[in-house]
Amino acid sequence: MRMRNKYRKPTTLRFNAGTRCSFPVVIWSLVGCLLLLHFYSLVHQRDGEGGKTRSRTGLHPFLREIEEVEEENIQIPPPKGKRSPRAAKRRPRRTTTLIDEFLDESSQLRHVFFPNQSTAIDPMKNAGNESFYYHPGKIWFDTDENPIQAHGGGILYDERSRTYYWYGEYKDGPTYHAHKKGAARVDVIGVGCYSSKDLWTWKNEGIVLAAEENNEMHDLHKSNVLERPKVIYNERTGKYVMWMHIDNVNYTKASVGVAMSDYPTGPFDYLYSKQPHGFDSRDMTVFKDNDGVAYLIYSSEDNSELHIGPLSQDYLDVTNVMRRILVGQHREAPALFKYEGTYYMITSGCTGWAPNEALAHAAETIMGPWETMGNPCIGGNKVFRQTTFFAQSTFVLPLPGLPGSFIFMADRWNPADLRDSRYVWLPLTVGGAADRPLDYNFGFPLWSRVSIYWHRRWRLPYRWSGKK
Repeated sequence: MRMRNKYRKPTTLRFNAGTRCSFPVVIWSLVGCLLLLHFYSLVHQRDGEGGKTRSRTGLHPFLREIEEVEEENIQIPPPKGKRSPRAAKRRPRRTTTLIDEFLDESSQLRHVFFPNQSTAIDPMKNAGNESFYYHPGKIWFDTDENPIQAHGGGILYDERSRTYYWYGEYKDGPTYHAHKKGAARVDVIGVGCYSSKDLWTWKNEGIVLAAEENNEMHDLHKSNVLERPKVIYNERTGKYVMWMHIDNVNYTKASVGVAMSDYPTGPFDYLYSKQPHGFDSRDMTVFKDNDGVAYLIYSSEDNSELHIGPLSQDYLDVTNVMRRILVGQHREAPALFKYEGTYYMITSGCTGWAPNEALAHAAETIMGPWETMGNPCIGGNKVFRQTTFFAQSTFVLPLPGLPGSFIFMADRWNPADLRDSRYVWLPLTVGGAADRPLDYNFGFPLWSRVSIYWHRRWRLPYRWSGKK
C-alpha cells in the first residue's frame, strides 16, 4: 500500500544554493527565450533581404534580367450559345475557369496554351534575334525540324563527350482511352534521346530503348506504360543506367524498370522491373550525389507519400535502406537538385493530366527530414502560379558557371493529343529568404528560397558555355 508523504514539499527546481524557481516560471522563461530566438530570426531574415537588395547591382546581369517577371492578363471568353431562363434556373451554369479553358480542346483560348506550328522554335532556321531563346509552351523542333519527343524526361551531362543528353517518353502516336474510365494514353514506342552542346539545338539520336511489339507479357509491350525515364552514369562500371516507371494499362503494376548501356546513345538493354522495397512505385526520379551515391525517389502508398533510398554501387538495384517522406501530402513528379550542401525538391500534386500547384521542399540530408517551403512560382498571374504555369515538374538542371541558377524542366500535358504535349523550361534560382515557416518548428528555415520565374521568352547569358 502506497502511503502519502505528509512531509512532501512543493516541487521546486534548485539552481543555486538558497534560491528556488517554480515550475511555471521555468516554462515561461523557455517560452520567452523561444520568442526572442524567433524575433532574432525575423530580424536576421530582414537583414538578409536588405543585404540582397543592397548587393543587387553586384548580381550577374542574367539574374537581374530573369527576376523581372512577366504578368499575364488572359480574359475568359463568354460562353458559347445562349441558355433559356428556364434551363438556367433549373441548373445554373458554373463559372468557367482558366483551368477549364486549358482542358477544353475546343476552347477559344487553345492557341494561348498550345501555340500552333507557325510559331515553333526552329534552331535550323536563321532566327536572328530569336536565336537561343526559350519559348515555354511552343513547339520545339530538333535539327531534323521535327517536334522533339522527350516527355517526362531528364538530362544527363556526359563529361567524356562534353555533351548534354535529353531522354524522355517518345509519344509520337495517337491518343486513346483503353477503356471508358481509363486515362488518356499513347502506346509505348520507347525512350527518345537527343544530344546538344548548348541546351537549345537538339539532335535526334533515335529511340534508345524500344517497345516490344510481339511479346504481350514483356514490360515494354506497347500496351503497357513507360514513363519518366532518367539516366545516370556509373564511374565504377562505366555503364549508363536508366530507371523508369513501368506499369500496365490500369496502373496496378506500379513498378520501376531498369536498363543499361555502354553508350549514352544506347541501345539500352532492358533488365527487369520490380516494386522497390516491396512498395508500389509510380512517378519517380533518380538523383546522383557528389560522392557518387545515387538515390531512387518515388511516389508510393497510392501516391500519398514519397519514398527515398540509395541504389546499389552499380546503380542496378535498390538497397534495403528506405525512408518515407512527405507522408500524407499526396505529392508526385519529384525533381531533386542540390545547392551549397542543401537538397531541394520540386513536386506536383496528384490531379492526373490536369495542372496543379507545385511545392518546393528542402532538407539538410537527402534522407530527410524534408520541410515544405511553399509555392516557388513567380509571375504570370494567380492561376498561372497555382498551376505551375500549366505544367508539371520533371527535372531540374544545374547551369555551370551560374551559381544558384538552374533550368526548371516541366511538361505541359495535352491529354487530347499527348504527342502534342509541350515543354516548359524556365529559370530557377536559389537565393533570398524562404517565405513559409517550418512545419514543426519556430521561425524560418536557414536555407534559401527557391524561385521559378515566368517568362514568355528568355535565354541563357550571351556566350554562356555549358561545359562543366
